[in-house]
Amino acid sequence: MSATAGQAQGERGLAERLGLKPGQVVQEIGWDEDSDEELRQSIEELTGNELVDEDSEEVIDVVLLWWRDGDGDLFDALSDAMAGLADGGQIWLLTPKVGRDGHVEPSDIGEDATTAGLSQTSSVSAARDWSGTRLVAPKGRR
Repeated sequence: MSATAGQAQGERGLAERLGLKPGQVVQEIGWDEDSDEELRQSIEELTGNELVDEDSEEVIDVVLLWWRDGDGDLFDALSDAMAGLADGGQIWLLTPKVGRDGHVEPSDIGEDATTAGLSQTSSVSAARDWSGTRLVAPKGRR
């Protein structure tokens, strides 16, 4: 296998870890210079679409929400992120891993997600410095 093929496979693996599929529309909220470029590129590669920004008026399949402690009110951000989400859509809340600047306590995520009407379904190591928490609306509310 060539280095390029191996690199592409590794990049695709990051997006697949989030359960993303070709053709999905992924909205990115909260991008900053510390956001993981390898993860972003893998998502675009796998879905075949560029990430859309927070001002997009498209129906969104997945929201990628980069969030750091000190970014503001997580409940408000989650509520806003749900606005353009398709039925059955999901939010991947990406937060810095333990020990990294901006780490968000899991209890804070759980509390704000529940208050926003979301259920936490899984957590993954989304990238080198980022943890991902998958949030969905309960089945009765979708």
